[in-house]
Amino acid sequence: MSDEMLRATAEVKYADELEYLESVDDAPKPFSWRLSPKMVRLFILGSEPSDGLDREIPQKWFGDRTFVERSIVTLASDRGLLLIGDPGTGKSWLAELLSAAICRDSTLVVQGTAGTTEDHIKYSWNVSMVIAKGQTRESMIPSPIMTAMEKGAIGRFEELTRSTSDVQDALISILSEKYVSIPELDDDNIVYAKPGFSIIATANSRDKGVNDLSAALKRRFNFVRIPVVTSRRSEAEIVRFRTTELLRRHRIELDVPPTLLDILLQSFGDLRTAAASAKSDDEKLESALSTAEQIGVLEDAILHSHFFGDRTLRAQTLAGSLVGSLARRNPEDLSILNKFWHGVVEPRSKSDGGEWTDFLEGGKQAIESLS
Repeated sequence: MSDEMLRATAEVKYADELEYLESVDDAPKPFSWRLSPKMVRLFILGSEPSDGLDREIPQKWFGDRTFVERSIVTLASDRGLLLIGDPGTGKSWLAELLSAAICRDSTLVVQGTAGTTEDHIKYSWNVSMVIAKGQTRESMIPSPIMTAMEKGAIGRFEELTRSTSDVQDALISILSEKYVSIPELDDDNIVYAKPGFSIIATANSRDKGVNDLSAALKRRFNFVRIPVVTSRRSEAEIVRFRTTELLRRHRIELDVPPTLLDILLQSFGDLRTAAASAKSDDEKLESALSTAEQIGVLEDAILHSHFFGDRTLRAQTLAGSLVGSLARRNPEDLSILNKFWHGVVEPRSKSDGGEWTDFLEGGKQAIESLS
């Protein structure tokens, strides 16, 4: 079934694992949860021999286990969960995995934008049915959040700080009172949240000041800050995991040489160091240089090699993808990358040689073509 989807949700993609874990799970479960907190953690972080399972459960989210545990504990309480961090730190992926493990439905999502309205988190009306039969429960269109309330499931709110203060304020009563009133109806005009309902929201820490959360709304959430991955080993695991999924999804048979993965990781590490020492925003790349962006660079290089190359990933192609992906402002980003290539990549090419030499030349060509 998942092969027929461009991107299967976590509960579809890992349906077999979830069914297995539920069948062997004898630990207490909060509310209507499908898995116990321990099994939710195991599903997300992977199994170990000490868990005593007769099959291996692979790790799906790479980060500090305390972030996962705190998130699970929060959802087992009556508070909402707010995952906050830089772009590309895996907030949405963690939210999806949590929802899939807890209620087997990660699709009850509201995307926060400047155009998000209160109707998107409460309800709206089917106009044709209202004209024909009037305002009834049947003519009401529940939002994903209201559907989550009725099912006792997890509702997700992506990019909470992108939505306006009116929309954010509407969440306060939902998180506090756990019901939504429908004043247009005379009877059956209150939707109560069933046990198990909660909200996982995400927020981009770089959006600070866009639509800051009120103190009242902050009190309704437990904050879990997801930092940028700085461990070279963890980052390599994430990139390998995502790359394997990419190759499988596109049905591509192509090896990623470990030396090229090291070059990619080293380059991003050096770029982050340069950004940290920059004296102004003009000296920093617009890119957040996140792990997700590394995966995007590698994906671009793999697809380019597969469709337009000789189906072998080469350093020159990787360099071109890196420059093309990170050079978003012209001429600012190109100038920064040009300095980086001559000041960091070129000396490393002279000292280490090998693939670094081709990487150097590929980057120079890409910068020149974009200048």
